[in-house]
Amino acid sequence: MAKSRNSKLKVGIVGLGIGSLHAQGYSKCPEVEILAICDPVEEKVNRVAAQYGVQFTFTDYREMLRLKDLDAVSVCTPNYLHARVTIDCLRAGKHVICEKPLATTPKEGEAMVKTAMETGKLLMTAFNNRFRGDTQTLKRFIEKGDLGEIYFAKCGWIRRKGIPGFGSWFTQKSKAGGGPLLDIGVHVLDMTLWLMGSPKATSVSGATYAKFGPFGLGRGTWGCAEESGTFDVEDMGVGFIRLETGATIMLEASWASHIKADRYYASLMGTKGGADIDPFCIYTDINGAEVDITPNFPHVSGHEMEIRHFVDCLVKGTKCISTGEDGLEAIRILDAIYRSAETGKEVRLK
Repeated sequence: MAKSRNSKLKVGIVGLGIGSLHAQGYSKCPEVEILAICDPVEEKVNRVAAQYGVQFTFTDYREMLRLKDLDAVSVCTPNYLHARVTIDCLRAGKHVICEKPLATTPKEGEAMVKTAMETGKLLMTAFNNRFRGDTQTLKRFIEKGDLGEIYFAKCGWIRRKGIPGFGSWFTQKSKAGGGPLLDIGVHVLDMTLWLMGSPKATSVSGATYAKFGPFGLGRGTWGCAEESGTFDVEDMGVGFIRLETGATIMLEASWASHIKADRYYASLMGTKGGADIDPFCIYTDINGAEVDITPNFPHVSGHEMEIRHFVDCLVKGTKCISTGEDGLEAIRILDAIYRSAETGKEVRLK
């Protein structure tokens, strides 16, 4: 998979919303050339091309894929296009890093993972929170056994007012696949699963609510609102997840809630110690005394470091730690939460 050291890795980006952060990450990798970018909004394409000195610009990604020198692509489109664009890129012989959520349904995710295996190309899921300095540091503590057996975790991302792009694809189930569970819940769910060693889920119970969006309340600043658009997703979702190890996770994700302030968190409980993320702290006993440890960690951008990792996988042959399979597992769990919410029953996973 490693690319020759004599030539730069040539990458393309499809979608220049969150894709602008991918461009920023690539620009800090000296062995990378941003060869091409694509977005249906030509003004956005021209602005990003000028900023990063991009040679080729497109409004149709299929034309971009005809570039023979293109090695890899960042797929940063709205959710409903992830599967189609990723599969086309893989079949065109390009490696792919796809923004979260990997897909809107498990079926789509399975097709993406299968295509990557068939083509022999890397499919990485852009879970930037795995690459933060605090989570990377905590992962090392866990791998050294300092927390012992992690048997329970709770995690969440809840906002006071943060519905993105009200009326746009963000709030339309046919395009987004869901609301905050798929938008921000997927981040904390994946991060927590990864810290726990990536066990598979065996059963899921969940509930969803829409108490703000249907009334035009709880709007955030991210994304472009479309007043004529619709809101037909949840604005809060919760889940209880049983894992094959016997451990369990409680998850909450909300775009809008009557709370004091926005909160992003993960709390892990182990037999030798516990830990919180954001703020980062480890709790244990030493010589019979309770001890709270606040480790030093590098304050780095998870977005930039995930791009650095993707590049290292292709240039150095580094083993990918955020695979398409990881993205698929998160989608399977979130899909089960939605199904449980609809039926009021626990959903068993194979």
